[in-house]
Amino acid sequence: MAPKLPTSWAQLPPTFLLPDTFLPLIAKRGVKYGWTTAPARGKPGRFNQQTAGLPTLEQSPAAALARKARTLPLRTGALAIKKGMTALYDPETGVRTPCTVVQMDRVQVVSHKTRERNGYFAVQMGAGWKHSSNVTRPVLGHFTAQGVSPKRFVSEFRVLNKEGLLGVGQSIGPEWFLEGQFVDTRSNCRGMGFEGGMKRHGFKGQPASHGNSKTHRAMGSSGPSQGAGSRVHPGKKMPGNMGGQQVTVQSLKVLKVDTEKGLLILNGCIAGPKGCVVKIQDAIKKPWPTIPAAVEEVKEALQATA
Repeated sequence: MAPKLPTSWAQLPPTFLLPDTFLPLIAKRGVKYGWTTAPARGKPGRFNQQTAGLPTLEQSPAAALARKARTLPLRTGALAIKKGMTALYDPETGVRTPCTVVQMDRVQVVSHKTRERNGYFAVQMGAGWKHSSNVTRPVLGHFTAQGVSPKRFVSEFRVLNKEGLLGVGQSIGPEWFLEGQFVDTRSNCRGMGFEGGMKRHGFKGQPASHGNSKTHRAMGSSGPSQGAGSRVHPGKKMPGNMGGQQVTVQSLKVLKVDTEKGLLILNGCIAGPKGCVVKIQDAIKKPWPTIPAAVEEVKEALQATA
């Protein structure tokens, strides 16, 4: 008859001193013994959850490009210079429409970026003119290798696939955009420099009297006391540099196109002062414009000659 198991587990000697008859009576941790180290109610992972009706996110570059298939424009954009604002009047109704005038100056394709070499499709566009003596030798070599004159402004526009890559050296004008279509504009807003809290964040300011001395426009206390660590928390609104960052204005309607003068008139206002560089591309939140067959024939002819 097997010996009786002690009532207290603390009275058991080490397992290597116990006879073989006691070993099956001692529970062991492990999956094969019916134990598991997983939590009883494990929370699902935050990522890669299979949601009804939604595909599982993947991490490959091909999957990333597939997710952007609906938001990447089919064709490249263009660079322009902001000339100022004006207004158009409807002769029938008398409605005044504020608009912005931008001018395209020698906009030309400089180079391409392909998925095989760079991981994505993009067109590098240049605008303006710059003397070769004012260009560094590496940049001058880049323009010389492509057979393009040095440009004052260079920017990159992503496209969906290789069909959106224009021939290197091809020039485009305001006729690239159609009257009535919608575009997105990107430009740097007017820089203010170092500004105080009232102008930068809209603070109310301190009282004008009742003991206030020379701190009428000061921000006041910048941080709490011991309860919050006696420190200034990150992200606190304080005086600092204001403006000068890129601002995107979406879905602006093209009102008029003047090919002879290189002008493009857009509805509404865009960020930046007069003379700033504006990047214009087809709006991603509107249907893609329908390009006439004549424009497509000219485009194919230019690509063939390039």
